[in-house]
Amino acid sequence: MYNIPMFSVILARPENPENIGLVARAMANTGFADLRLTGVNSLGARALKTAVHAEEVLRAARRFDDLDDAVSDLQLVFAATVKARKNFPILTLDDALSRMAAFPASTKIGLLFGNERTGLTSDELRHSNFRFSIPQARRQPSYNLAAAVLLTLFPLFKLSAKTAEARGERPLPRAEQDACIGRILEILKARGFMTEASRGHVSEMIYDLFGRLAMTDKDRRLLLAVFRKGML
Repeated sequence: MYNIPMFSVILARPENPENIGLVARAMANTGFADLRLTGVNSLGARALKTAVHAEEVLRAARRFDDLDDAVSDLQLVFAATVKARKNFPILTLDDALSRMAAFPASTKIGLLFGNERTGLTSDELRHSNFRFSIPQARRQPSYNLAAAVLLTLFPLFKLSAKTAEARGERPLPRAEQDACIGRILEILKARGFMTEASRGHVSEMIYDLFGRLAMTDKDRRLLLAVFRKGML
């Protein structure tokens, strides 16, 4: 089976097993193999029924208790959302694809999709570096989960054959980026930069700001040195 190892598809709290099977089918059709699921205890016959010729992708899907674990080894996460968010700017799909193509082919990138009814929560969006929206003729109804995955994967499938290894340093694993951002938030809180009332708002802005940085080890060393020494 053709495989594009650079990308992982993460489904956060999917409700319908049929949709999971259809996502696996979309992945097999476009050459992707790494499917990750959160909030899913079992798959069963309903998922297998729709995973036509994609049973291998479905059976290999990894299940995680939470999103922290699901993205911890990834270096970048792009999250799909249809909702406008105050503290999380949204890229167009084309802009998101261009950003993905700019990183070295060895970079491990996650494509995060939310629950069919509610989409991604603000807390789930904090686990992403960039957010993107898939264009549609009208705002509602939003795309079916499997359709959204396929619309994202197909242009990546086409790009993968054309994109050469880019130069530059790879971002840190997402778990290490989150740890650095968490440390920065602790320092800001200790210095009275944010109150309990403003903590949520400021945290979202900080996650967005440093998420878009696609933090490398060099970035982390500089940021922590700046914040620790109070050079703000």
